[in-house]
Amino acid sequence: MISVNNVSMRYGSKILFEDVTTTFTPGRRYGLTGPNGAGKSTFMKILTGELDAQKGSVVRPKKLGVLRQDQYAFDVYRVIDTVIMGNKSLWAAMEERDAIYSKAELSDEDGMRLGELEGIVGEEDGYTAESDAAILLQGLDIPDELHERKMSELQGGQKVRVLLAQALFGNPQALLLDEPTNYLDLDSIHWLQDFLSRFEGTLITISHDRHFLNSVSTHTADIDYQTIITYTGGYDDMVVAKTQVRSRLEAQNEQREKKIAQLNEFIARFSAGTRSSQVTSRKKEVERLQTNELARSNIQRPYIRFDQLRPSGKHTLEFEGIRKTYGDQVVIDGFAGSIMRGEKICLIGRNGQGKTTMLKSLLASDPDLAEQDFDLDAGNVKWGHEAQIGYFPQDHAGVIEHGKTVNEWLHQFDQKATTEDIRGILGQMLFRGEEGLKPTEALSGGEAARLLFCKLMLQKPNILIFDEPTNHLDLESINALNIALQRYEGTVLLVTHDQDLIEEVGTRIWHFENGTIDDFKGPYEEYVAATAAAK
Repeated sequence: MISVNNVSMRYGSKILFEDVTTTFTPGRRYGLTGPNGAGKSTFMKILTGELDAQKGSVVRPKKLGVLRQDQYAFDVYRVIDTVIMGNKSLWAAMEERDAIYSKAELSDEDGMRLGELEGIVGEEDGYTAESDAAILLQGLDIPDELHERKMSELQGGQKVRVLLAQALFGNPQALLLDEPTNYLDLDSIHWLQDFLSRFEGTLITISHDRHFLNSVSTHTADIDYQTIITYTGGYDDMVVAKTQVRSRLEAQNEQREKKIAQLNEFIARFSAGTRSSQVTSRKKEVERLQTNELARSNIQRPYIRFDQLRPSGKHTLEFEGIRKTYGDQVVIDGFAGSIMRGEKICLIGRNGQGKTTMLKSLLASDPDLAEQDFDLDAGNVKWGHEAQIGYFPQDHAGVIEHGKTVNEWLHQFDQKATTEDIRGILGQMLFRGEEGLKPTEALSGGEAARLLFCKLMLQKPNILIFDEPTNHLDLESINALNIALQRYEGTVLLVTHDQDLIEEVGTRIWHFENGTIDDFKGPYEEYVAATAAAK
Protein backbone atom coordinates (compact mmCIF):
# COMPACT_ATOMS: atom_id res chain seq x y z
CA MET A 1 0.00 0.00 0.00
CA ILE A 2 1.12 3.57 -0.73
CA SER A 3 -0.39 6.29 1.45
CA VAL A 4 -0.23 10.01 0.62
CA ASN A 5 -1.08 12.55 3.32
CA ASN A 6 -1.68 16.30 2.72
CA VAL A 7 0.89 16.47 -0.10
CA SER A 8 1.28 19.82 -1.90
CA MET A 9 3.53 20.91 -4.76
CA ARG A 10 3.81 24.18 -6.63
CA TYR A 11 6.31 25.93 -8.87
CA GLY A 12 6.23 29.69 -8.34
CA SER A 13 2.62 30.78 -8.57
CA LYS A 14 1.55 27.60 -10.40
CA ILE A 15 -0.15 25.07 -8.12
CA LEU A 16 0.21 21.49 -9.38
CA PHE A 17 -1.74 19.90 -6.52
CA GLU A 18 -2.59 20.94 -2.98
CA ASP A 19 -3.35 19.02 0.23
CA VAL A 20 -3.71 15.69 -1.58
CA THR A 21 -4.63 12.79 0.67
CA THR A 22 -5.18 9.43 -0.98
CA THR A 23 -4.32 5.74 -0.71
CA PHE A 24 -3.17 3.36 -3.44
CA THR A 25 -4.38 -0.09 -2.44
CA PRO A 26 -2.71 -3.49 -3.14
CA GLY A 27 -4.41 -5.47 -5.90
CA ARG A 28 -5.46 -2.31 -7.71
CA ARG A 29 -3.80 -0.93 -10.84
CA TYR A 30 -3.91 2.85 -11.14
CA GLY A 31 -3.45 4.87 -14.30
CA LEU A 32 -2.07 8.30 -13.37
CA THR A 33 -3.51 10.76 -15.89
CA GLY A 34 -3.54 14.48 -16.58
CA PRO A 35 -2.43 16.80 -19.40
CA ASN A 36 1.22 17.65 -20.09
CA GLY A 37 2.47 19.98 -17.34
CA ALA A 38 -0.18 18.89 -14.80
CA GLY A 39 2.45 17.28 -12.55
CA LYS A 40 2.23 13.55 -13.28
CA SER A 41 5.98 12.91 -13.34
CA THR A 42 6.48 15.22 -10.35
CA PHE A 43 3.90 13.27 -8.34
CA MET A 44 5.51 9.98 -9.39
CA LYS A 45 8.92 11.22 -8.18
CA ILE A 46 7.34 12.14 -4.83
CA LEU A 47 5.91 8.61 -4.57
CA THR A 48 9.30 7.00 -5.31
CA GLY A 49 11.10 9.28 -2.84
CA GLU A 50 13.24 10.85 -5.58
CA LEU A 51 11.64 14.22 -4.84
CA ASP A 52 10.41 15.66 -1.53
CA ALA A 53 6.97 17.24 -1.44
CA GLN A 54 6.86 20.85 -0.25
CA LYS A 55 4.27 19.73 2.27
CA GLY A 56 2.90 16.41 3.49
CA SER A 57 4.21 12.85 3.71
CA VAL A 58 4.24 9.55 1.82
CA VAL A 59 4.27 6.02 3.28
CA ARG A 60 5.57 3.42 0.83
CA PRO A 61 6.30 -0.34 1.02
CA LYS A 62 9.80 -1.74 1.54
CA LYS A 63 10.06 -3.36 -1.92
CA LEU A 64 9.33 -0.82 -4.63
CA GLY A 65 9.81 -1.42 -8.35
CA VAL A 66 10.59 1.84 -10.22
CA LEU A 67 11.18 2.41 -13.91
CA ARG A 68 14.41 4.42 -14.04
CA GLN A 69 14.58 7.24 -16.59
CA ASP A 70 18.39 7.53 -16.76
CA GLN A 71 19.43 5.23 -19.62
CA TYR A 72 23.17 5.68 -18.94
CA ALA A 73 23.28 4.98 -15.19
CA PHE A 74 24.07 1.26 -15.65
CA ASP A 75 26.40 1.36 -18.68
CA VAL A 76 29.26 -0.45 -16.91
CA TYR A 77 27.09 -3.42 -15.85
CA ARG A 78 25.98 -6.54 -17.68
CA VAL A 79 22.39 -6.53 -18.92
CA ILE A 80 21.43 -9.49 -16.71
CA ASP A 81 22.99 -7.82 -13.63
CA THR A 82 21.16 -4.56 -14.34
CA VAL A 83 17.87 -6.45 -14.14
CA ILE A 84 18.82 -8.22 -10.89
CA MET A 85 19.64 -4.83 -9.33
CA GLY A 86 15.89 -4.26 -9.27
CA ASN A 87 15.94 -6.31 -6.05
CA LYS A 88 18.21 -4.07 -3.97
CA SER A 89 18.57 -6.36 -0.94
CA LEU A 90 19.41 -9.36 -3.12
CA TRP A 91 21.98 -7.44 -5.16
CA ALA A 92 23.62 -6.03 -2.03
CA ALA A 93 23.84 -9.54 -0.51
CA MET A 94 25.31 -11.02 -3.70
CA GLU A 95 27.93 -8.27 -4.01
CA GLU A 96 29.00 -8.65 -0.36
CA ARG A 97 29.09 -12.45 -0.69
CA ASP A 98 31.29 -12.25 -3.80
CA ALA A 99 33.62 -9.78 -2.07
CA ILE A 100 34.10 -12.19 0.86
CA TYR A 101 34.70 -15.17 -1.44
CA SER A 102 37.38 -13.19 -3.29
CA LYS A 103 39.51 -12.96 -0.14
CA ALA A 104 42.64 -15.09 -0.01
CA GLU A 105 41.74 -16.36 3.48
CA LEU A 106 38.39 -16.36 5.28
CA SER A 107 38.04 -15.62 8.98
CA ASP A 108 35.46 -17.15 11.31
CA GLU A 109 33.55 -13.87 11.09
CA ASP A 110 33.58 -14.14 7.30
CA GLY A 111 32.15 -17.64 7.57
CA MET A 112 29.36 -16.46 9.86
CA ARG A 113 28.57 -13.55 7.56
CA LEU A 114 28.53 -15.82 4.52
CA GLY A 115 25.89 -17.95 6.22
CA GLU A 116 23.74 -14.88 6.82
CA LEU A 117 24.21 -13.70 3.23
CA GLU A 118 23.37 -17.10 1.75
CA GLY A 119 20.18 -17.00 3.82
CA ILE A 120 19.24 -13.62 2.30
CA VAL A 121 20.06 -14.88 -1.21
CA GLY A 122 17.86 -17.92 -0.65
CA GLU A 123 14.96 -15.90 0.76
CA GLU A 124 15.12 -13.52 -2.22
CA ASP A 125 15.19 -16.37 -4.81
CA GLY A 126 18.78 -15.47 -5.66
CA TYR A 127 19.65 -18.96 -6.90
CA THR A 128 17.20 -18.59 -9.79
CA ALA A 129 17.81 -14.84 -10.24
CA GLU A 130 19.56 -15.08 -13.60
CA SER A 131 16.94 -17.40 -15.14
CA ASP A 132 14.10 -15.23 -13.74
CA ALA A 133 15.75 -12.12 -15.17
CA ALA A 134 16.24 -13.86 -18.53
CA ILE A 135 12.51 -14.67 -18.75
CA LEU A 136 11.65 -10.99 -18.21
CA LEU A 137 14.16 -9.90 -20.85
CA GLN A 138 12.89 -12.43 -23.39
CA GLY A 139 9.31 -11.20 -22.88
CA LEU A 140 10.52 -7.68 -23.62
CA ASP A 141 12.31 -8.82 -26.79
CA ILE A 142 15.89 -8.66 -25.46
CA PRO A 143 17.45 -11.81 -27.01
CA ASP A 144 19.65 -14.20 -25.03
CA GLU A 145 22.83 -13.16 -26.86
CA LEU A 146 22.54 -9.65 -25.35
CA HIS A 147 22.11 -10.76 -21.73
CA GLU A 148 25.87 -10.98 -21.06
CA ARG A 149 26.68 -7.74 -22.89
CA LYS A 150 27.36 -4.41 -21.16
CA MET A 151 24.48 -1.93 -21.06
CA SER A 152 26.68 0.56 -22.93
CA GLU A 153 26.54 -1.72 -26.01
CA LEU A 154 22.73 -1.53 -26.27
CA GLN A 155 20.64 0.91 -28.28
CA GLY A 156 18.41 3.44 -26.49
CA GLY A 157 15.17 1.49 -26.99
CA GLN A 158 16.81 -1.72 -25.75
CA LYS A 159 18.11 0.05 -22.63
CA VAL A 160 14.61 1.24 -21.79
CA ARG A 161 13.29 -2.32 -21.99
CA VAL A 162 16.09 -3.59 -19.73
CA LEU A 163 15.23 -0.90 -17.18
CA LEU A 164 11.59 -1.96 -17.41
CA ALA A 165 12.65 -5.56 -16.64
CA GLN A 166 14.64 -4.16 -13.68
CA ALA A 167 11.49 -2.52 -12.29
CA LEU A 168 9.51 -5.76 -12.67
CA PHE A 169 12.19 -8.00 -11.13
CA GLY A 170 12.11 -9.40 -7.60
CA ASN A 171 8.36 -9.44 -6.90
CA PRO A 172 8.05 -5.82 -5.69
CA GLN A 173 5.07 -4.94 -3.49
CA ALA A 174 4.39 -1.87 -5.61
CA LEU A 175 5.31 -0.87 -9.16
CA LEU A 176 5.72 2.75 -10.27
CA LEU A 177 6.07 3.03 -14.05
CA ASP A 178 6.45 6.34 -15.89
CA GLU A 179 5.68 5.84 -19.61
CA PRO A 180 6.54 2.10 -19.70
CA THR A 181 5.33 1.65 -23.31
CA ASN A 182 7.78 4.19 -24.77
CA TYR A 183 10.02 2.43 -27.33
CA LEU A 184 8.01 -0.81 -27.05
CA ASP A 185 6.53 -2.48 -30.12
CA LEU A 186 2.99 -3.87 -30.10
CA ASP A 187 4.03 -7.42 -29.15
CA SER A 188 6.06 -6.14 -26.18
CA ILE A 189 3.16 -3.91 -25.10
CA HIS A 190 0.80 -6.93 -25.17
CA TRP A 191 3.29 -8.94 -23.10
CA LEU A 192 3.55 -6.09 -20.58
CA GLN A 193 -0.26 -5.75 -20.39
CA ASP A 194 -0.57 -9.46 -19.59
CA PHE A 195 2.20 -9.28 -16.98
CA LEU A 196 0.75 -6.26 -15.21
CA SER A 197 -2.79 -7.68 -15.27
CA ARG A 198 -1.49 -10.59 -13.18
CA PHE A 199 0.48 -8.35 -10.80
CA GLU A 200 -0.95 -8.65 -7.28
CA GLY A 201 0.68 -5.62 -5.66
CA THR A 202 0.00 -1.91 -6.13
CA LEU A 203 0.59 -0.57 -9.64
CA ILE A 204 0.74 3.11 -10.58
CA THR A 205 1.55 3.91 -14.20
CA ILE A 206 1.72 7.02 -16.36
CA SER A 207 1.01 6.40 -20.03
CA HIS A 208 -0.15 8.30 -23.10
CA ASP A 209 -1.41 5.03 -24.59
CA ARG A 210 -5.18 5.01 -24.12
CA HIS A 211 -5.58 1.33 -25.05
CA PHE A 212 -2.86 0.34 -22.58
CA LEU A 213 -4.52 2.30 -19.76
CA ASN A 214 -7.95 0.87 -20.52
CA SER A 215 -6.51 -2.67 -20.63
CA VAL A 216 -4.42 -2.47 -17.45
CA SER A 217 -6.07 0.01 -15.07
CA THR A 218 -8.69 -0.96 -12.51
CA HIS A 219 -8.70 2.68 -11.29
CA THR A 220 -7.62 6.05 -12.65
CA ALA A 221 -6.00 8.77 -10.49
CA ASP A 222 -6.49 12.01 -12.42
CA ILE A 223 -4.42 15.14 -11.71
CA ASP A 224 -6.57 18.17 -12.48
CA TYR A 225 -8.28 21.09 -10.73
CA GLN A 226 -5.14 21.33 -8.48
CA THR A 227 -5.91 18.00 -6.83
CA ILE A 228 -6.00 14.24 -7.51
CA ILE A 229 -9.34 12.47 -7.87
CA THR A 230 -9.52 8.68 -8.16
CA TYR A 231 -12.15 7.11 -10.43
CA THR A 232 -13.09 3.45 -10.83
CA GLY A 233 -12.15 1.94 -14.18
CA GLY A 234 -9.80 2.77 -17.03
CA TYR A 235 -9.17 5.99 -18.91
CA ASP A 236 -12.44 6.00 -20.89
CA ASP A 237 -14.44 5.31 -17.70
CA MET A 238 -12.67 8.24 -16.02
CA VAL A 239 -13.49 10.65 -18.86
CA VAL A 240 -17.20 9.79 -18.65
CA ALA A 241 -17.33 10.01 -14.83
CA LYS A 242 -15.28 13.23 -14.77
CA THR A 243 -17.58 14.88 -17.29
CA GLN A 244 -20.64 13.89 -15.28
CA VAL A 245 -19.16 15.20 -12.00
CA ARG A 246 -18.16 18.49 -13.61
CA SER A 247 -21.58 18.93 -15.24
CA ARG A 248 -23.33 18.25 -11.93
CA LEU A 249 -21.16 20.79 -10.08
CA GLU A 250 -21.75 23.41 -12.76
CA ALA A 251 -25.52 22.78 -12.67
CA GLN A 252 -25.55 23.10 -8.86
CA ASN A 253 -23.59 26.35 -9.07
CA GLU A 254 -26.01 27.71 -11.66
CA GLN A 255 -28.96 26.99 -9.36
CA ARG A 256 -27.16 28.68 -6.46
CA GLU A 257 -26.43 31.74 -8.56
CA LYS A 258 -30.12 32.07 -9.52
CA LYS A 259 -31.16 31.77 -5.86
CA ILE A 260 -28.54 34.35 -4.80
CA ALA A 261 -29.75 36.77 -7.49
CA GLN A 262 -33.33 36.48 -6.22
CA LEU A 263 -32.23 37.07 -2.62
CA ASN A 264 -30.08 40.07 -3.58
CA GLU A 265 -33.02 41.56 -5.44
CA PHE A 266 -35.14 41.29 -2.27
CA ILE A 267 -32.33 42.84 -0.18
CA ALA A 268 -31.97 45.76 -2.60
CA ARG A 269 -35.73 46.45 -2.61
CA PHE A 270 -36.39 46.29 1.14
CA SER A 271 -33.07 47.15 2.87
CA ALA A 272 -34.29 50.72 3.59
CA GLY A 273 -37.81 49.71 4.64
CA THR A 274 -39.51 48.09 7.58
CA ARG A 275 -38.63 44.50 6.72
CA SER A 276 -35.15 44.65 8.25
CA SER A 277 -35.37 41.24 9.96
CA GLN A 278 -36.29 39.57 6.67
CA VAL A 279 -33.46 41.43 4.90
CA THR A 280 -30.99 40.25 7.56
CA SER A 281 -32.10 36.63 7.17
CA ARG A 282 -31.76 36.94 3.36
CA LYS A 283 -28.21 38.28 3.77
CA LYS A 284 -27.30 35.27 5.91
CA GLU A 285 -28.84 33.00 3.29
CA VAL A 286 -26.70 34.67 0.59
CA GLU A 287 -23.56 34.08 2.66
CA ARG A 288 -24.49 30.43 3.07
CA LEU A 289 -25.19 29.94 -0.63
CA GLN A 290 -22.22 31.96 -1.86
CA THR A 291 -20.86 30.07 -4.84
CA ASN A 292 -17.42 28.62 -4.47
CA GLU A 293 -15.54 29.26 -7.70
CA LEU A 294 -14.84 25.99 -9.46
CA ALA A 295 -11.15 25.28 -9.93
CA ARG A 296 -10.11 25.60 -13.54
CA SER A 297 -9.17 22.45 -15.45
CA ASN A 298 -5.61 22.12 -16.78
CA ILE A 299 -6.79 20.13 -19.80
CA GLN A 300 -6.29 21.75 -23.20
CA ARG A 301 -7.68 19.97 -26.22
CA PRO A 302 -6.11 20.64 -29.63
CA TYR A 303 -8.22 20.63 -32.77
CA ILE A 304 -6.68 18.72 -35.68
CA ARG A 305 -8.28 18.70 -39.13
CA PHE A 306 -6.52 17.45 -42.24
CA ASP A 307 -7.95 18.74 -45.53
CA GLN A 308 -6.85 18.30 -49.16
CA LEU A 309 -6.26 21.10 -51.65
CA ARG A 310 -7.34 18.60 -54.30
CA PRO A 311 -7.71 14.78 -54.29
CA SER A 312 -5.06 12.53 -55.80
CA GLY A 313 -5.69 10.19 -58.70
CA LYS A 314 -7.46 6.91 -58.05
CA HIS A 315 -4.15 4.99 -58.14
CA THR A 316 -2.11 6.71 -55.43
CA LEU A 317 1.04 4.58 -55.53
CA GLU A 318 2.53 1.59 -57.31
CA PHE A 319 5.81 -0.08 -56.35
CA GLU A 320 7.63 -3.29 -57.20
CA GLY A 321 10.75 -5.21 -56.25
CA ILE A 322 11.67 -3.01 -53.30
CA ARG A 323 14.80 -4.36 -51.66
CA LYS A 324 16.85 -2.80 -48.88
CA THR A 325 19.72 -4.27 -46.86
CA TYR A 326 21.99 -2.99 -44.12
CA GLY A 327 25.22 -4.95 -44.36
CA ASP A 328 24.29 -8.64 -44.29
CA GLN A 329 20.79 -7.97 -42.90
CA VAL A 330 17.99 -8.08 -45.45
CA VAL A 331 15.28 -5.72 -44.17
CA ILE A 332 12.94 -5.62 -47.21
CA ASP A 333 13.20 -8.31 -49.86
CA GLY A 334 11.34 -7.70 -53.10
CA PHE A 335 8.11 -6.17 -51.75
CA ALA A 336 5.56 -5.08 -54.38
CA GLY A 337 2.07 -3.63 -54.25
CA SER A 338 -0.23 -0.73 -55.00
CA ILE A 339 -2.25 1.73 -52.92
CA MET A 340 -5.62 3.16 -53.90
CA ARG A 341 -6.89 6.61 -53.00
CA GLY A 342 -8.42 6.74 -49.49
CA GLU A 343 -6.69 3.63 -48.09
CA LYS A 344 -5.27 3.92 -44.59
CA ILE A 345 -2.41 1.50 -44.11
CA CYS A 346 -0.93 0.70 -40.68
CA LEU A 347 2.63 -0.63 -40.66
CA ILE A 348 3.10 -2.90 -37.64
CA GLY A 349 5.69 -5.35 -36.29
CA ARG A 350 8.59 -5.60 -33.86
CA ASN A 351 11.08 -2.77 -33.57
CA GLY A 352 13.88 -3.01 -36.12
CA GLN A 353 11.87 -5.03 -38.65
CA GLY A 354 11.83 -2.38 -41.39
CA LYS A 355 8.74 -0.19 -40.94
CA THR A 356 10.62 3.12 -41.03
CA THR A 357 12.86 1.77 -43.78
CA MET A 358 9.75 1.04 -45.85
CA LEU A 359 8.54 4.63 -45.53
CA LYS A 360 11.99 5.93 -46.49
CA SER A 361 11.98 3.58 -49.49
CA LEU A 362 8.66 4.92 -50.73
CA LEU A 363 9.87 8.51 -50.30
CA ALA A 364 13.28 7.90 -51.91
CA SER A 365 11.99 9.09 -55.31
CA ASP A 366 10.70 12.41 -53.92
CA PRO A 367 13.51 15.02 -54.00
CA ASP A 368 11.88 17.11 -51.25
CA LEU A 369 11.28 14.24 -48.81
CA ALA A 370 14.01 11.69 -49.62
CA GLU A 371 16.44 11.13 -46.76
CA GLN A 372 20.01 12.11 -47.49
CA ASP A 373 22.36 9.12 -48.02
CA PHE A 374 19.43 6.68 -48.27
CA ASP A 375 19.45 4.56 -51.42
CA LEU A 376 17.32 1.61 -52.44
CA ASP A 377 19.20 -1.56 -53.39
CA ALA A 378 16.51 -2.34 -55.96
CA GLY A 379 12.94 -1.50 -56.88
CA ASN A 380 10.71 1.06 -58.55
CA VAL A 381 8.30 3.50 -56.87
CA LYS A 382 5.73 5.46 -58.87
CA TRP A 383 3.44 7.99 -57.21
CA GLY A 384 0.12 8.62 -58.94
CA HIS A 385 -1.41 11.69 -60.59
CA GLU A 386 -1.62 14.83 -58.39
CA ALA A 387 0.07 13.04 -55.48
CA GLN A 388 0.90 15.60 -52.77
CA ILE A 389 2.68 14.09 -49.76
CA GLY A 390 2.76 15.34 -46.19
CA TYR A 391 5.42 13.61 -44.07
CA PHE A 392 5.76 13.39 -40.28
CA PRO A 393 9.17 11.76 -39.53
CA GLN A 394 9.97 9.94 -36.31
CA ASP A 395 13.01 12.15 -35.67
CA HIS A 396 12.04 15.85 -35.53
CA ALA A 397 15.60 17.05 -34.96
CA GLY A 398 16.53 17.91 -38.53
CA VAL A 399 13.06 18.88 -39.75
CA ILE A 400 12.39 22.13 -37.89
CA GLU A 401 15.26 24.50 -38.64
CA HIS A 402 16.59 26.75 -35.90
CA GLY A 403 16.95 30.51 -36.05
CA LYS A 404 13.29 31.24 -36.74
CA THR A 405 10.22 31.89 -34.65
CA VAL A 406 7.33 29.42 -34.70
CA ASN A 407 5.34 31.89 -36.84
CA GLU A 408 8.18 32.38 -39.34
CA TRP A 409 8.89 28.66 -39.71
CA LEU A 410 5.25 27.82 -40.38
CA HIS A 411 4.59 30.75 -42.74
CA GLN A 412 7.27 29.64 -45.21
CA PHE A 413 5.09 26.70 -46.26
CA ASP A 414 2.34 28.98 -47.55
CA GLN A 415 3.48 32.50 -48.37
CA LYS A 416 -0.11 33.46 -49.28
CA ALA A 417 -1.39 32.66 -45.78
CA THR A 418 -2.32 35.72 -43.74
CA THR A 419 -1.11 36.41 -40.22
CA GLU A 420 -4.61 35.50 -39.01
CA ASP A 421 -4.43 32.17 -40.89
CA ILE A 422 -1.12 31.29 -39.22
CA ARG A 423 -2.35 32.34 -35.77
CA GLY A 424 -5.55 30.36 -36.27
CA ILE A 425 -3.76 27.11 -37.10
CA LEU A 426 -1.23 27.62 -34.27
CA GLY A 427 -4.12 28.32 -31.88
CA GLN A 428 -5.79 25.04 -32.89
CA MET A 429 -2.60 23.26 -31.78
CA LEU A 430 -2.42 25.19 -28.48
CA PHE A 431 0.21 27.80 -29.44
CA ARG A 432 -1.58 30.71 -27.82
CA GLY A 433 -0.81 34.43 -27.61
CA GLU A 434 2.91 35.18 -27.74
CA GLU A 435 3.89 31.51 -28.17
CA GLY A 436 4.04 32.09 -31.93
CA LEU A 437 7.14 34.21 -31.28
CA LYS A 438 8.93 31.35 -29.52
CA PRO A 439 12.29 30.37 -31.11
CA THR A 440 12.11 26.98 -32.84
CA GLU A 441 15.25 25.80 -31.02
CA ALA A 442 13.41 26.21 -27.69
CA LEU A 443 10.56 23.82 -28.59
CA SER A 444 9.94 20.72 -26.46
CA GLY A 445 9.33 17.36 -28.14
CA GLY A 446 5.56 17.76 -27.76
CA GLU A 447 5.62 21.31 -29.12
CA ALA A 448 7.70 20.24 -32.12
CA ALA A 449 5.20 17.47 -32.88
CA ARG A 450 2.28 19.92 -32.68
CA LEU A 451 4.09 22.36 -34.98
CA LEU A 452 4.54 19.60 -37.58
CA PHE A 453 0.79 18.98 -37.42
CA CYS A 454 0.30 22.71 -38.07
CA LYS A 455 2.47 22.41 -41.18
CA LEU A 456 0.40 19.48 -42.50
CA MET A 457 -2.86 21.34 -41.83
CA LEU A 458 -1.50 24.38 -43.69
CA GLN A 459 -0.20 22.41 -46.69
CA LYS A 460 -3.38 20.29 -47.11
CA PRO A 461 -1.72 17.28 -48.82
CA ASN A 462 -3.76 14.35 -50.19
CA ILE A 463 -1.34 11.73 -48.81
CA LEU A 464 -0.22 11.67 -45.17
CA ILE A 465 2.77 9.59 -44.04
CA PHE A 466 3.32 9.32 -40.27
CA ASP A 467 6.24 7.61 -38.52
CA GLU A 468 5.45 7.24 -34.81
CA PRO A 469 3.51 10.53 -34.47
CA THR A 470 2.34 9.88 -30.88
CA ASN A 471 5.79 9.68 -29.22
CA HIS A 472 5.64 13.15 -27.63
CA LEU A 473 1.87 13.69 -27.45
CA ASP A 474 -0.46 13.65 -24.45
CA LEU A 475 -3.71 11.69 -24.47
CA GLU A 476 -5.83 14.64 -25.58
CA SER A 477 -3.59 15.24 -28.61
CA ILE A 478 -3.52 11.54 -29.51
CA ASN A 479 -7.31 11.38 -29.35
CA ALA A 480 -7.54 14.48 -31.57
CA LEU A 481 -5.14 12.87 -34.08
CA ASN A 482 -7.20 9.67 -34.04
CA ILE A 483 -10.41 11.54 -34.89
CA ALA A 484 -8.67 13.66 -37.55
CA LEU A 485 -7.26 10.59 -39.35
CA GLN A 486 -10.61 8.81 -39.28
CA ARG A 487 -12.26 11.85 -40.91
CA TYR A 488 -9.48 12.49 -43.43
CA GLU A 489 -10.54 11.61 -46.99
CA GLY A 490 -7.02 11.21 -48.37
CA THR A 491 -4.54 8.33 -48.20
CA VAL A 492 -2.62 7.46 -45.02
CA LEU A 493 0.48 5.38 -44.24
CA LEU A 494 0.97 5.12 -40.47
CA VAL A 495 3.70 3.55 -38.35
CA THR A 496 2.49 3.35 -34.74
CA HIS A 497 2.36 1.05 -31.72
CA ASP A 498 -0.82 2.75 -30.44
CA GLN A 499 -3.43 0.01 -30.68
CA ASP A 500 -6.41 2.37 -30.66
CA LEU A 501 -5.00 4.20 -33.69
CA ILE A 502 -4.36 0.91 -35.47
CA GLU A 503 -7.84 -0.43 -34.72
CA GLU A 504 -9.82 2.75 -35.37
CA VAL A 505 -7.93 4.28 -38.32
CA GLY A 506 -6.46 1.40 -40.32
CA THR A 507 -8.25 -0.16 -43.30
CA ARG A 508 -5.22 -2.26 -44.33
CA ILE A 509 -2.31 -3.83 -42.45
CA TRP A 510 1.33 -4.34 -43.45
CA HIS A 511 2.96 -6.67 -40.91
CA PHE A 512 6.78 -6.77 -40.91
CA GLU A 513 8.69 -9.82 -39.67
CA ASN A 514 12.15 -11.15 -40.53
CA GLY A 515 12.43 -9.47 -43.91
CA THR A 516 8.94 -10.41 -45.13
CA ILE A 517 5.86 -8.20 -45.25
CA ASP A 518 2.34 -9.61 -44.89
CA ASP A 519 -0.06 -7.35 -46.82
CA PHE A 520 -3.56 -7.80 -45.35
CA LYS A 521 -6.39 -5.90 -47.02
CA GLY A 522 -8.69 -5.30 -44.08
CA PRO A 523 -8.76 -3.72 -40.60
CA TYR A 524 -6.65 -4.87 -37.65
CA GLU A 525 -9.43 -6.83 -35.96
CA GLU A 526 -9.89 -8.98 -39.07
CA TYR A 527 -6.12 -9.36 -39.41
CA VAL A 528 -5.81 -10.67 -35.84
CA ALA A 529 -8.68 -13.14 -36.42
CA ALA A 530 -7.17 -14.36 -39.72
CA THR A 531 -3.72 -14.76 -38.15
CA ALA A 532 -5.16 -16.74 -35.22
CA ALA A 533 -7.14 -18.98 -37.58
CA ALA A 534 -4.02 -19.70 -39.65
CA LYS A 535 -2.06 -20.99 -36.63
